[in-house]
Amino acid sequence: MIQVNHVEKSYGSLKVLKDISLEVQSSQVVTIVGPSGAGKSTLLHLIGTLDRPDKGEIIIDDVKVHGLNDDQLSDFRSSHIGFVFQFHHLLPEFTAMENVMLPMLIAGQSKQSAQQRAAELLDFLKLSDRVGHKPSELSGGEQQRVAVARALANNPDLILADEPSGNLDTENAQKLHQLFFELRDRFHQTFIIVTHNEELAKLSDRCIELRDGQISK
Repeated sequence: MIQVNHVEKSYGSLKVLKDISLEVQSSQVVTIVGPSGAGKSTLLHLIGTLDRPDKGEIIIDDVKVHGLNDDQLSDFRSSHIGFVFQFHHLLPEFTAMENVMLPMLIAGQSKQSAQQRAAELLDFLKLSDRVGHKPSELSGGEQQRVAVARALANNPDLILADEPSGNLDTENAQKLHQLFFELRDRFHQTFIIVTHNEELAKLSDRCIELRDGQISK
């Protein structure tokens, strides 16, 4: 599903990624681990088309994504990729329902269709009684599940998560990790997760370790 071929990335004089090549099959939960500064988040952002490599290519679903122009890349990202971040990035003035609806409305879906899909996702994630609550009225675990629902809104093939359980307590982190595997099994989506959580790394279908901008295993 995903091919990363000889990718390099620098910021100024700092070379963050050095000749990275890897393949990820569909319907897998893949973790990326390594010490801080190893290039984990940079690699995730390149796969997510949020940044462009200096060298090499990234292919997702047979599309050479960084050959697309900015508008095409934005459309591809909206249709194929969902994101879950450590700090949720929910809009504080919107309810849980509205936060989940937003990506669908941006993609051109009708309000009725977006509302129905959001309700289904929030129900699946056991948040049906929280749909009208704003982020400040939700626990950390609930906020992160809303963020997962938002990532799933446009039914993407690929979910990218950057330290998604980093701000959660042990119980909620375990629940979130289990949720990723349930989603993979139910919707056959592919997950690539940057994490420092050793338990999640052990549970994953594949663990990729980065050190000094290179794959060490």
